Amino acid sequence: MGHAIPAGHTIALCTFRVKRGSEARFEELLARHAPTLRRLGLLADEPSQAFRGIDEDGGPFYFELLPWKTAGSVELAHGHPEVMALWEPMGACCEPRGGRPPMEFPHAERLHGPRTPAR
Repeated sequence: MGHAIPAGHTIALCTFRVKRGSEARFEELLARHAPTLRRLGLLADEPSQAFRGIDEDGGPFYFELLPWKTAGSVELAHGHPEVMALWEPMGACCEPRGGRPPMEFPHAERLHGPRTPAR
């Protein structure tokens, strides 16, 4: 999940194209994802959000909005065994579909609403 992101607080827009039949396992991992990142001090003090849907190919997809605490939080997550213990099986639940990769992680800054200053 390592991508260069702008300095300061950003939101990761995580998209997961989950294999049919892997939804229950993926949801179990996703339910632990943000709480683990938060406990490790990698997320900002605002809620994460998760969503699910069916894409144009009829396959399940999920996306999660993760408020990273700092630009360096992503790299710190990559080095943490607890995070990798979630990310690796999450990736195994996903597949490329519709010409898109199994997972995508663009980052953005919030335009409206509450902002958490970078620390």
